[in-house]
Amino acid sequence: MLETLRQIVQEVNAASDLGEALEIIVSRVRDAMGTEVCSVYLCDPGEERFVFRATEGLNKDQIGVASLMAGEGLVGTVAEREEPLNLENAENHPAFRFFPDLGEDAYHSFLGVPIIHQRRVLGVLVVQQAERRRFDESDEAFLVTMSAQLAAIIAHARVTGAVDVDEAAGSGAPAKISGVAGAAGIAIGTAFIISPGADLYAVPSKTITDRRSEVHAFREALGKVRDDIEEVADNLGGELSPEDHALFDVYLGILDDSAIGREVVTLIKGGEWAQGALSQVMIEHIRHFERMEHSYLKERAVDIKDLGTRVLAYLQAEDKAEHVYPDNAILVGEELTASSLGEIPREKLAGLISVRGSGNSHVAILARAMGIPTVMGALDLPYRRLQGRELVIDGYNGAVHLNPLPEVRARFKEILDADLALSKDLESLRDLPCETLDGHRMPLWVNTGLQADITRSLEQGAEGVGLYRTEVPFLLRERFPSEEEQRQIYRNQLEAFAPRPVTMRTLDIGGDKALPYFPIEEDNPFLGWRGIRVTLDHPEIFLAQVRAMLKANAGLGNLRIMLPMICSISELDEALELIHRSHREILQEGIDTELPMIGVMVEVPSAVYQARALARRVDFLSVGSNDLTQYLLAVDRNNARVADLYHSMHPAVLSALEMVANAARAEGKKVGICGELAGDPEGAVLLLAMGYDILSMNATSLPKVKQALRSVNMAESQALLQEVLAMEDAGAIHARLESFLADHGMEKFIHNPVA
Repeated sequence: MLETLRQIVQEVNAASDLGEALEIIVSRVRDAMGTEVCSVYLCDPGEERFVFRATEGLNKDQIGVASLMAGEGLVGTVAEREEPLNLENAENHPAFRFFPDLGEDAYHSFLGVPIIHQRRVLGVLVVQQAERRRFDESDEAFLVTMSAQLAAIIAHARVTGAVDVDEAAGSGAPAKISGVAGAAGIAIGTAFIISPGADLYAVPSKTITDRRSEVHAFREALGKVRDDIEEVADNLGGELSPEDHALFDVYLGILDDSAIGREVVTLIKGGEWAQGALSQVMIEHIRHFERMEHSYLKERAVDIKDLGTRVLAYLQAEDKAEHVYPDNAILVGEELTASSLGEIPREKLAGLISVRGSGNSHVAILARAMGIPTVMGALDLPYRRLQGRELVIDGYNGAVHLNPLPEVRARFKEILDADLALSKDLESLRDLPCETLDGHRMPLWVNTGLQADITRSLEQGAEGVGLYRTEVPFLLRERFPSEEEQRQIYRNQLEAFAPRPVTMRTLDIGGDKALPYFPIEEDNPFLGWRGIRVTLDHPEIFLAQVRAMLKANAGLGNLRIMLPMICSISELDEALELIHRSHREILQEGIDTELPMIGVMVEVPSAVYQARALARRVDFLSVGSNDLTQYLLAVDRNNARVADLYHSMHPAVLSALEMVANAARAEGKKVGICGELAGDPEGAVLLLAMGYDILSMNATSLPKVKQALRSVNMAESQALLQEVLAMEDAGAIHARLESFLADHGMEKFIHNPVA
């Protein structure tokens, strides 16, 4: 059975579309289980009906016609209960319903299993047999395993647009796709699809009019790849046998314009752009070879994929320079990255949608810093079909509206106008102090990383920088910046904010922040080599960065250094030793600069429990609540499948935050917080009550937090804290905080979803 399952899965994964995959499954499963019927019913999200979509053994004329509601008939019962149903005499079950047109009257035995993806029932997989018998445990286990494979295929097909979530989504009719809130705000604009570099499977379909230039671009890219291969063949000519060298002739034969090239040109002449035509043809050939039994022929799929990727890379290099972004562009991609933001002029960018990733992934954090409405984890988005379509982003509730109805668009336009008006009203707070009604002062600092953050932060009245992400300049380069390049970057930051303090976090890469020139490949990157672990293992990187910071601080004196991902005292001691060594070296070079304040980020559970010991050795503590929440709840913040489990108001998170504040206070040290919770008016009220000394946030959040704290007094915030600390559910805590804001005239900070 295992070998059979492996073969079926391999064939299904090589299918060109969902329809072909379903046909393979019903045929192969029927044969493998020795049954007479195998069928698949898929859920139509628009009508909540389960539609007959594929069969071997029943009437194929009913495909796409017959359907059942959840709870209707045996199929509907399987869907409603979300568990297998194994019957010896199907007609005796109380939920049995006879469909004469399906031709199933001869079949008595029934085994149906739900097809479930991320808690949603996508369909039902059924086998039937005339003989009255109960299918055994191995049959049931085999079908359950098959349904799990099918669930992933259906979900992927919907994401890539191979089948729409709702047929309306691809046709121009309205559709709403749920995701995860990435950055607050409303955006109304035109979709612009971003494809990852040279990925044949991520190229969207696009219609073009200038077919001649697309054919020319394809043939030019083809020629460049042919030249590359000939050059490689020549370079290796003396090291390979004639037989090995003949492999390059095979490569060149595949590229021949009379073979695959001709198919691509035919599609282009039919109106498909060169990248889309190449992708479609190459994927079809890859799947063809992958289905072959002979191992040698199967390996040719790798060669074809490699060639296609090489040609695509040249096409994308040419296309990149010719990008014409529409006004109010909404960037859409399978997995947007920080570099995606740097490729489009800021004045053209209205919003971001990423199919993968969560609200706390790195690109979402940057989007919040830049004030760009963003939805992450929109797994059901048929993104490849959206080029040029009008979209509405609801960044407050994590929803994307495709082809919105006039009344829906008008409602979002009202919210957008109200947001702009609110921002204008909050401008009057810029020069006012952040203090409660009873006079408690709370400094509000900002998180920065981009050059554009400087102006925005100062305009919003920031009193300092609680987190300068030094990895951002590293992410935007193709190599490590030199010590002098770093010094200039850091000097710009320090000078711009002087005399206000600037807290620079040492290089924090790994996890969801990978440098293209310093790849870190790990099965579990968030529990792997990241943060201080990387730089302590590479002291040359750490020393150069600290030296650059110290030199940049000469004559200014507003630098603070912060160490990320500290999980033990030994790590801290090692990092402190390197910092002191760098300072001695700088002094020996004749540069008069003082040793700055040094702090530790508390973002792993071990640091929470050792907070007092850490505080004794440094000048301040700063909580990174995003990572701390991730590690406390064991939730990957980039995984949309578990995004709803990531909750910064979780009782365990609030208890940990209070524990850190108490530990710092016991050692007489200042404690701040630079996670997203600090920029949330609800969270800010609780952090005030806990005794945090500094809140650091994205510049766009600062006015809202300031107004929230100026609307409360310390006593009532402390009473609220004690109330929520006694609560046991994150949802209940969030609801209580919303009602607290409403009671204090801050309903404008609460955004309920639009239908």
